[in-house]
Amino acid sequence: MPMPAAELEADLRSAFPEAEIAIDDLAGDGDHYRARIVDAGFAGLPRVRQHQLVYAALKGKMGGRLHALALETSAKPAR
Repeated sequence: MPMPAAELEADLRSAFPEAEIAIDDLAGDGDHYRARIVDAGFAGLPRVRQHQLVYAALKGKMGGRLHALALETSAKPAR
């Protein structure tokens, strides 16, 4: 069963409540998404660690209900 974009976004917003999050369904099948996440919590973290935090937020759904996820992560610029 594919994962709806709304469910993906809800999982990410739960883990990153202050983040700017944009979800794109790349194939129109509910199985291939791109997620852009900009969060202050990523500041000073290498990209690999940022992505690990995102995968952890998905609670094991990656590779199961969610087949492919292209990630773009960054920290919010200082204000």
